[in-house]
Amino acid sequence: MTTTRKVNTARAIVDDVLGRGMTREMWTANYDKALPISVQNFDLTAVLPAVFFMFRFGRRRGQGKFMEAFGPTTGTPRERRRSATIDHIAAELAKTDRFKGFRDETGQAILGDLLLSFCLENSGRALGRQEQVQRVAPAHYMSSWVDLPETVAHLRFVPEMIVAMLANQKGRSVEQTKEDDRTWFAVGKGFEDNVLLKAFYQGVVREGFLAGRTADRFNEKTPVGLDQLLMIRLALQLGSAPGKLRGSEGELISNQRPISELASENFAEDIRKFVRTYAEVVPRHAFVDLLESSMAVGLTTIVTSAIEILFEWAKTGQIPKKHEQTPTHLFVDCSNGTDPELRALAEQTMDDFMRRIESFPMILMSLRLLDYTARYDPNLKKLDIETRPYATDWLNMLGDLLYKRRAEAAPIFYELERKAAELIDRLQEDYPEAAGVLSNESAQPNPVLRFAETLTLLQGRGNTQSQTIKLVDSVLLVDRPNGLSMKRSVTRRNVGQTGSKRRDVRTIVFTDSVLDYLVHLQVLGTGYKRDHRPLSFKQFIKNIHKRYGFCVDQAPSGITISNELLRRNRFVLERRLRDLGLLVGVNDAESMKRLMPRFQPSEDNDNDLD
Repeated sequence: MTTTRKVNTARAIVDDVLGRGMTREMWTANYDKALPISVQNFDLTAVLPAVFFMFRFGRRRGQGKFMEAFGPTTGTPRERRRSATIDHIAAELAKTDRFKGFRDETGQAILGDLLLSFCLENSGRALGRQEQVQRVAPAHYMSSWVDLPETVAHLRFVPEMIVAMLANQKGRSVEQTKEDDRTWFAVGKGFEDNVLLKAFYQGVVREGFLAGRTADRFNEKTPVGLDQLLMIRLALQLGSAPGKLRGSEGELISNQRPISELASENFAEDIRKFVRTYAEVVPRHAFVDLLESSMAVGLTTIVTSAIEILFEWAKTGQIPKKHEQTPTHLFVDCSNGTDPELRALAEQTMDDFMRRIESFPMILMSLRLLDYTARYDPNLKKLDIETRPYATDWLNMLGDLLYKRRAEAAPIFYELERKAAELIDRLQEDYPEAAGVLSNESAQPNPVLRFAETLTLLQGRGNTQSQTIKLVDSVLLVDRPNGLSMKRSVTRRNVGQTGSKRRDVRTIVFTDSVLDYLVHLQVLGTGYKRDHRPLSFKQFIKNIHKRYGFCVDQAPSGITISNELLRRNRFVLERRLRDLGLLVGVNDAESMKRLMPRFQPSEDNDNDLD
């Protein structure tokens, strides 16, 4: 029996025992009350255009006109998508009056290369002009008109989570900002009312109603860079922005935030400070790279903090207080892989983390089990516990059920025990391992955890764990020039076993873009003024350890690193910062080593929200 067929057969059995409705909610990897994104891979560099759209219109993005404008008119939908290549798009644009001089073969090749450099990306990040186009780059606000990826759900609800964190509203859904609300990230209002949109809307004027899909127009007298102009021309060729999302998923933007409340608030603060200060002084192409590094740092901290919080919940049944929440502490190879010893230590740290998160899918399954049963308990429904924007109180209540600190736990446990007995009988013949886990009370006396482990096993333990790893890789921007991690494939022989096994190992690194971002952010003051403060190299290392969990000159818990290697890692970071022009010092005294931003903050120190 193939793996897929085996999993499908297992689901059919579970469906018979638990019922279709409950099985549908169990047979997933997600639990949005803890982490409101899909636990699987996504392209972080494709997120910003969808964020622009949601801030502009206050709804999730639906179908647009990209395929209508740039896809062939015949063939199946799949064939049309595959035919929407850089060459085809360049040929269509070259027919317009805005691209005179690009109509011959050489001109279209040059135009295609420009589009691939600044505006669009091929499937699988492939090079060439004959590949299927997959995503649009955030070169300008008008990228929000281009409906790539074709379905916004392919972004795994990351744009929705980012908008919810930045908008910082109350209620179940993110709605249009009211006239008297004071916020940095207004929803459904003018560009000037939103810090992020204001940084990307150069030359756009509104003609008509605010909610109009064709209201945004480009003022031809506005000077913009070549990358921005190409994006504007590409978008305007579509004629209008996409519509709002229709169908079962709905157009509303969920206001659900991650359970990692401190990391979420820090993410919003970091984005606000960085964009307000540097959007007008950093060259646009560099600014986009730095902003994507910002999202990688912030989302990595959010995800690792959520994982640590849920590990603690599984042990105690309680969510740590906001000020007690911490991200995973990970050792950073500041040499970016050029020092074998530092690289090996960073790989060991990540290996330990990857082994720990193997149990993460089971914890999420436990939450789904308890959530489903609690929602239909008449006594618990009367509590009317709010779950948005943060579900902390709800998860604490589920933890009380898990550890039998509430009277309602008794009937829930009894019902799970009854269903477990039925499921054991059904699994015994074809799934003996799962049946053994479910029946082994001595190994796991808690029926919720035992049931969760069994269902995770039936889903395919390798599949659920690989999806978690893909999520971590996605937020880290693995192997990207502005990302936080590098991955390599190694062959290692296990002790006491014959043969060898090939696998991927990862390291946390500071690419130049990440260093640029961290320094420019950390030198900013704590208030709303756009100025910078003197910051010592020593304090910088302390700050990034406390806020993001990055370990440079100290070892993460559970790992022993010699003082010599820690000093070497610190020295490598210091040397790289000097080479990048981000560190100055007149002598070797620690107090004289100061961080220096390459781009000076704007002198406009408006405090309009103080």
